[in-house]
Amino acid sequence: MSLTRETLKRLLAVKEKPCLSLYQPTHRSFPEREQDPIRFKQLVRQLEDSLKKQGVTDYQSLTAPFHKLIDDVDFWNSNRDGLAVFAAPGYFEWFRLQRKVPELAVANDRMHVKPLLRIAQSADRYQILAITLDSVKLYEGNRDGIDEIRLADGVPATLEEALGRELTEKGQSGFPQGFSRASERGDPMQMEAGGAGRQDEIDRDRERFFREVDKAILEHHSKPSGLPLILAALPEHQAVFRKLSHNTFLLPEGIEKDHALLGRDELRQLSWDVMQPRYLKRLTGLLDQFGESRGQGLATDEIEEIGHSIVEGRVATLLVEAERQIPGQADPTEGKALPATAQSATTPDLLDELTVWTFEHGGDVVVVPKDRMPTKSGVAALYRY
Repeated sequence: MSLTRETLKRLLAVKEKPCLSLYQPTHRSFPEREQDPIRFKQLVRQLEDSLKKQGVTDYQSLTAPFHKLIDDVDFWNSNRDGLAVFAAPGYFEWFRLQRKVPELAVANDRMHVKPLLRIAQSADRYQILAITLDSVKLYEGNRDGIDEIRLADGVPATLEEALGRELTEKGQSGFPQGFSRASERGDPMQMEAGGAGRQDEIDRDRERFFREVDKAILEHHSKPSGLPLILAALPEHQAVFRKLSHNTFLLPEGIEKDHALLGRDELRQLSWDVMQPRYLKRLTGLLDQFGESRGQGLATDEIEEIGHSIVEGRVATLLVEAERQIPGQADPTEGKALPATAQSATTPDLLDELTVWTFEHGGDVVVVPKDRMPTKSGVAALYRY
């Protein structure tokens, strides 16, 4: 399942208490992944211990869905790089993650979503639409890796599924009359054998197919995720698809190859070659904007000031240093955010609080690598006014 702003809103909207949040790094391959369910079981015990200390008597009903996962072999054989699991009375949901996350098992009054929010808001995420005349696949990834994601209901996975009865009459091959993999490669012998009339039928079917795919991907994937979309297709299909497309998330640069002939790592590298310049340009633009805006009083790196400004609705973009944690005292009603010693802190991480507050007040959060962070405080805010 793709992480979106709606995903995070849904988690933060859970009001039944207690809220359980479990994060765990996981492993994709054998034999490392054999330890994942064992470690998961230990984290579930931590949740149960926490609930018992809080006086929750029906803790077993809250953790029952967790226990069902422990012995689910298929579940653990499909690991990615991380796992996030959430529960509350009447609520249970889990997410596979493409980035490692620190181990965490907490039970409190709201879901702990900062690791998810940082992933969902990361500026290096993107999707890949890999399309041929007989296949549609969608991948989601970042600089570190990509994974195929399930097409939403309503997104056709094949030409036949898209056109149904409207598809030009098929021959024995299962493709439209005159079509074969050779014709997809533009083989002139195919044209000679099938004739221009049949080629016109193939072209019409291709255009109708691409229109259906473009419309469905935009509606069911691009709009909900808000992620840039990279097209992986042969050059002749690139031109036709782009001419027909209404997807504003589609990047002008693409991968002009048949994805079926590429290994997963090769597809990841080619897609990151497309995405990296845009990521660096956006990040550089935000850092330059911070420098200019601070001189105009429209930006700050003062944590206490940022807290008040977020609650007032002034913060448009929050830059947060990756992996940084700052214990402190926080109160979202007053916008109070003060660094403090661990002994006097009310929250283990002020950046967590500021991240969630920004999201709840409609701002954007961008995670910045430590070596690119423009401030020493670990955080920077760009104001709307």
